[in-house]
Amino acid sequence: MGLMSRIDHHAHLFGQMADTLRVDLAEALCRGQIQGETLRSAVFRCMNCQRAEACQGWLDAHAAGADQTPDYCQNRGLLTRLR
Repeated sequence: MGLMSRIDHHAHLFGQMADTLRVDLAEALCRGQIQGETLRSAVFRCMNCQRAEACQGWLDAHAAGADQTPDYCQNRGLLTRLR
């Protein structure tokens, strides 16, 4: 998988994780709770995760929503703060 494809894949995973936790990233940006750089950093943290396949399985299993990320999520602190 090329670099741009990896970035897109992990941006999707991060966005899906936020949606699963009912975190509206666009709203957080508009309210100034986060900056664009914070989102970019979150995607890069996600790219460094060794559990991306497990993450997709977790997301599929929690399609109806969840109250917190799995323990291994590299963005757990950020997403918890935005909830």
